[in-house]
Amino acid sequence: MKITILIHCPDQSGIISAVTGFIHDKGGNIIYLDQHVDKEANVFFMRLESDFETGNSDIDTFEDEFNTSLGLPYKMEWSLHLDSIKPKMAVFVSKYKHCLYDLLSRYNSGELSVEIPFIISNHEDLRFIADQFNITFYHIPVSKSTKEEAESQQLHLLKKHKIDFIVLARYMQIVSERLIDVYPNKIINIHHSFLPAFAGAKPYHAAFKRGVKIIGATSHYVTEQLDAGPIIEQDVTTVSHAHTISDFIAKGRDLEKIVLSRAVRLHVQRKTMAYNNKTVIFS
Repeated sequence: MKITILIHCPDQSGIISAVTGFIHDKGGNIIYLDQHVDKEANVFFMRLESDFETGNSDIDTFEDEFNTSLGLPYKMEWSLHLDSIKPKMAVFVSKYKHCLYDLLSRYNSGELSVEIPFIISNHEDLRFIADQFNITFYHIPVSKSTKEEAESQQLHLLKKHKIDFIVLARYMQIVSERLIDVYPNKIINIHHSFLPAFAGAKPYHAAFKRGVKIIGATSHYVTEQLDAGPIIEQDVTTVSHAHTISDFIAKGRDLEKIVLSRAVRLHVQRKTMAYNNKTVIFS
């Protein structure tokens, strides 16, 4: 079996030696190791991949011994992930289809190693895309008066299908604390990089009028503070006076789907660690 271990804890000497020694004693072969120290916060981060000849049946014992030998003594926050288990991803979407199509195409080709039990939308418009990819589609309308009930329905489905994380593929609703508390640093959003300079319904129009020279996209984990969560991935492209508003929108949407897919891939590969509203992204 192959496992990935993510660790963060107060920085101190001997952590790498202790962890690698433990893996060796358990018959593991380390195939990847990367670490980072935030000197300002005095926090140590590490990502480790290891192969074992034994099967998954020994994983509970392994976790118990790891926690007793290393987790508690070093005051670690840690998680272990089996490569053989694909995380379950729910997709929330509204009417824009570019990010949804991109994610589902990558999923269908095997590029994204996930399961997608369902898609949730507050509109019916994109049901046909879910049908194309043979994925269950739930239409849950959201209004000011029904928002609480809609979220209850969403939470019921998320719990029923044992969803590991959520992707907001241009879901044009604010996610409340109820969902964020259940999925801390497990809800991924995408937006243009004009915020807060060009907020509102038509940011590309506003940017065009201002004569900006670059446009971009940002993918981040969702927090209670709107569009201000830990950043996972970003990218930009240049524009000029020769480009039209349509060009701005097309370039922006290309960036949005690319940046979102990169962020989702990093999360699925267990290469992101959120801490103090920032992220450590391993190579």
